[in-house]
Amino acid sequence: MTIADQVTGSTIAGAKPVDAKPRAAAPAISLPAIGERELRLDLFRGLALWLIFIDHLPTSLLTWFTIRNYGFSDATEIFIFISGYTAAFVYGRAMLESGVVIATARVLRRVWQIYVAHVFLFTIFLAEISYVATSFENPLYTEEMGIMDFLKQPDVTIVQALLLRFRPVNMDVLPLYIVLMLALPVILWSMKWKPDVTLGLSVVLYVVTWQYDLYFSAYPNGFWAFNPLAWQLLFVFGAWCALGGARRMSRILASPVTMWIAIAYIAAAFYVTLTWYLPQLSHLMPKRLEQWMYPIDKTDLDVLRFTHFLALAALTVRFLPRDWPGLKSPWLRPLILCGQHSLEIFCLGVFLAFAGHFILAEVSGGAVMHAVISLSGILIMWGVAWVISWYKRVADKSGAKTKNAVGNADMAGGG
Repeated sequence: MTIADQVTGSTIAGAKPVDAKPRAAAPAISLPAIGERELRLDLFRGLALWLIFIDHLPTSLLTWFTIRNYGFSDATEIFIFISGYTAAFVYGRAMLESGVVIATARVLRRVWQIYVAHVFLFTIFLAEISYVATSFENPLYTEEMGIMDFLKQPDVTIVQALLLRFRPVNMDVLPLYIVLMLALPVILWSMKWKPDVTLGLSVVLYVVTWQYDLYFSAYPNGFWAFNPLAWQLLFVFGAWCALGGARRMSRILASPVTMWIAIAYIAAAFYVTLTWYLPQLSHLMPKRLEQWMYPIDKTDLDVLRFTHFLALAALTVRFLPRDWPGLKSPWLRPLILCGQHSLEIFCLGVFLAFAGHFILAEVSGGAVMHAVISLSGILIMWGVAWVISWYKRVADKSGAKTKNAVGNADMAGGG
């Protein structure tokens, strides 16, 4: 089994014997055969959700265990890449089997579900912040969480929120995901015939975005925290990998040269991050390198962040095979469960992060309380994921009849 086989599975769906007579041009993409769920994707998406929750809390001892402190990328890159990969896996198959119109309808249905979840989260999050600020007579919460403009002009702000232009703090990921999913039918249609060209066009859009400073404006001022015109590169790359790109990169991924380049880059990124916390090490950094490197922009997915994620992904694929026995371990089950219900758990995580922020500010900000809040939040996320999984498995009778391929839609955010 090659390294790429570990990503996409060892068989290709729809593989046909070679005919004597030439046929019409076939789609250029390939999909893994329907089989057992890809647990690695659930595992790392669940990990990303836990890390995002911890990163949204005030800085504590536990935040030092998140990857953003040891390199250029963080959990957001993991989340968006896996979202692109799984969305292409689910809806790419639908496009091949049912056609563009049906696949587009399914994607738009999912976009609507994510949008409704975003609006619902916005409403609950707004109520949570307003209640806390009023009950404890602390207006700083409204300012810190970015809802001051809503309290000043609620009518205008609600309209802007529905247009995804106004968002409180920590609510930037779902609008990005909505925009990327809206573009998915076009991405899949293009990849159906020219996957490499599609990826190339994505790179061109990324470069043009940087060159001409393109962005989505936000309300009341500024721009989106995650620029979809830049972050689409990671999403499209994930889709490209799912639709046969990883298989075509088999030799590159399997090469020892690739492995050592990835290790060297990750080590260099780790040293750079050390200089942020240990200024005495910064004198070893060449000044010209610092001038070229900084700022490492998250809004527009700096190329250093993107390549850092690629290095991590290359090592992960190499050393964590698809059939790794640890994926069946009960110790990893909480992460996998959270990853299988990512939309619900992400929304819950945003709610819990502010609740934790409030408790730390009003009750105690000590290290013990930080640990209790963080671990309690993770346990709640796990518990809710378990309940959702149980409900779908036992209470929802129609779910028992759902085919495995449709079940994998949870990885793309739903059915």
